[in-house]
Amino acid sequence: MAVLFLILWTALAVNPVMRDVWWAENIPVMVVFLLLAATYRFFRFSNLAYGLMGCWLVLHTIGGHYTFANVPFDFITDLFGFERNHFDRVGHYSIGFYAFPLAELLTRKRLAKPAVVYLFSLFAIMALAAGYEILEWWYAVLAGGEAGIEFLGSQGDIWDAQTDMLCDTLGAVTALVLFFFFGIKAEQQPE
Repeated sequence: MAVLFLILWTALAVNPVMRDVWWAENIPVMVVFLLLAATYRFFRFSNLAYGLMGCWLVLHTIGGHYTFANVPFDFITDLFGFERNHFDRVGHYSIGFYAFPLAELLTRKRLAKPAVVYLFSLFAIMALAAGYEILEWWYAVLAGGEAGIEFLGSQGDIWDAQTDMLCDTLGAVTALVLFFFFGIKAEQQPE
């Protein structure tokens, strides 16, 4: 999976729509990918956790290449009669998937009781979502011009930040439902 992602990332690093936006979008991707690669020998997540994390890596890499507002997502926009490109909403939803590996880590390391695992994982994603929206705003102000507007990706929606955070949260809820049914239980782990 890592090799396939690197091939995709390399292909989309060539001639992006806006290089400065590409860098801003891909720095988090590179950090997460390198962190997962560096920790693989010490802590291996389940295949499902890696698959869920891979969703965000792929979607964010695509969004970085085109800028999120300009990803060729017209078939969805036309199908549902939307007025804006909602690819960024799908990307934000996939950020919530990181609640699954977080819950898996907390459970396997026995760092918290089950109720706390779920609440902490959900709240961690919600906090990350709010923090990222603040960083987006700062970048948009600092970069200014077209790069700032494209990175922010609000497409004229005054509720963009709040809707993005809701999508992150709904993705986390989805991931935690998956974890409830398919996650690794603490009692299944050797001490």
